[in-house]
Amino acid sequence: MWQVLKQKYSLRVKRDDVMKLLRELNPRGCERRSRRRFTRRTYHSMGPNYMWHADGYDKLKPFGVALSGCIDGFSRKVLWLECGPTNNNPRVIAQYFLKCVRNLGVIPMRLRTDCGTENGIMAAIQCTLRHHHHDYHSGASSHMYGTSMTNQRIEAWWSILRKGRSQFWMELFADLRDAGYFNGSHEHQCLLRFCFIDVIQKDLDECVRLWNSHRIRPSRTASCPGGVPNELYYLPHRFGSRDCGFEIEQAELDAVPETNLSIAPCGDQNMQEYLDFAMERNDLQKPENWETASELYMKLKEYAQL
Repeated sequence: MWQVLKQKYSLRVKRDDVMKLLRELNPRGCERRSRRRFTRRTYHSMGPNYMWHADGYDKLKPFGVALSGCIDGFSRKVLWLECGPTNNNPRVIAQYFLKCVRNLGVIPMRLRTDCGTENGIMAAIQCTLRHHHHDYHSGASSHMYGTSMTNQRIEAWWSILRKGRSQFWMELFADLRDAGYFNGSHEHQCLLRFCFIDVIQKDLDECVRLWNSHRIRPSRTASCPGGVPNELYYLPHRFGSRDCGFEIEQAELDAVPETNLSIAPCGDQNMQEYLDFAMERNDLQKPENWETASELYMKLKEYAQL
């Protein structure tokens, strides 16, 4: 304030006088600042499907595995959690979104993402499907861009995922790299995805199932009630709330331009065909867990001379 008075208003006032005046004019603000404590904002949501938070997870990208997820802000139900060769292709993210909308039969009142280009088609679909509604957040207002730091629901859940699941995969792949069996090249990433992608997805599906059926304690930094995510999502009236989503008809989804994109699980069609041939020729079986996936990776690496 002393600097503002000096530069903006050309007033030369003693610092002590400015401090005394501030204490008189705004004692509560001075008291808060003197505590030097971070004041958390409270998260508000009117009910399930009021706000979906979508984002990508890049911690496994050095090894060629990209994750994409979405969580409902009110219930904290994870709506999708998919892994694949990329989470930067907007058509891939749009497929995840449309698949979720078809399964649930509803479109959210609002969708929140970061400013990445991969969210462009998904945002356009959300705004298109909401253009004929007449509420305050209809049309273009139904999608909200923001920084990753402020997309707090999904960002907070990524930290939970890392502690419970992804840290294991990060350390497993780091061990392969440190032992000299993975060098980060395109071929090595394709091979790793080919061997591990189904096992990782199976692990993520189990993680989502367990999360959506466990009980969440009430939070002081959110106005949302505690409870089981699935119950909060499907039975909001029990918690004094309502479903804020909009039912979507199949005809409306059929009117959306085609976004289907066929990507080989390993990310490269030529590598996919070669590895499928190597599996068939050597009578190898698809892995069921991380141990058999690691064994398959070493065998195919030897056959392909990578």
